[in-house]
Amino acid sequence: MMANLLNRSFNFFKRETVFSISLILAILSCFFVKPNVNYFNYINWDTILLLLIIMIIVEVLKNLAIFEILVRKLLNRTKNTRGLVFVLVFTCFFSSIFITNDVSLIIFVPFSILALKKIDKSDLIIFAVSLQTIAANVGCMILPIGAPHNIVMYTLSNIPFTSFFSILLPYIVLSVIFLSVLMFIVPKDNISLLDFGNVDVNYNDFFKRVFLGVDYYLLLTFIALFILIGNLENISALNYLFRHWIVGNEVICGVVSSQIISNVPAAILLSGFSTNYEAIIVGINIGGFGTLIASMANLISFKILAREHEDFKIKYFVVFTILNVILLAVLLGFYYSIC
Repeated sequence: MMANLLNRSFNFFKRETVFSISLILAILSCFFVKPNVNYFNYINWDTILLLLIIMIIVEVLKNLAIFEILVRKLLNRTKNTRGLVFVLVFTCFFSSIFITNDVSLIIFVPFSILALKKIDKSDLIIFAVSLQTIAANVGCMILPIGAPHNIVMYTLSNIPFTSFFSILLPYIVLSVIFLSVLMFIVPKDNISLLDFGNVDVNYNDFFKRVFLGVDYYLLLTFIALFILIGNLENISALNYLFRHWIVGNEVICGVVSSQIISNVPAAILLSGFSTNYEAIIVGINIGGFGTLIASMANLISFKILAREHEDFKIKYFVVFTILNVILLAVLLGFYYSIC
């Protein structure tokens, strides 16, 4: 029985790694700051509520298959491999504006693998999925509701909706140019007209599937992280140390911390010790490029690809990392050139 419990716990940890680590760290921090009613004040309930509402809306759109229907119509008109990859990549870009980068990749990476296999172009899968992941991380910058880390910063900073976009606009433009240039690497081979057929929308138990599809562990992860950062703020030595490191260095701290703990925890961490929200927004968004860990979206693509093509894992890791590091270097260089 004990072995079974340990096995189930290990499987849960593998499945919900970020939540598990966040919970463990939050519990450990409770030994340094005695649990009290102020714990509830640590949690930004506006963020939790907004995230829940967005996740419900996303689940409705996903179950209606709206974006999948649109992309199938586009692909049915595609005549060559470059056009196909272009549609697949920029579908992730545009859809991540509205349904978050994570959900965009969950929907379209498997579909892209299927499309490239269907035309016997499996050799393009690694490059296409790498670009899709970058595109999703770029698209989610356009609206503050495009990714969990931006939802955090939007609710904490009270920066106006339009101003949020203007902060990230130069980095969005540079990233789109980067993606567009990379498109020319894809050969322009003629392909047969793709016929994916119609998408069947299942309306049975629709709302049940919507509410069961919400990632409640993500909400619990946010709560655990808010408690952790709240406790760190109340440990004087750590408070001084973090402020000393972060204040004045928000962008580079956002980039570096994202590579280690991903940009969602990085957003909560940095915003707990600095009020230079514009710099934090820049840091955690361009910090989403780089390592596989830098963004949860990066890990989602990798897991989907590894499930479909175990033998592609190493090559994908290399190609993905090279492309991301180049883009990250370009964006960081641009930031410091205008400072």
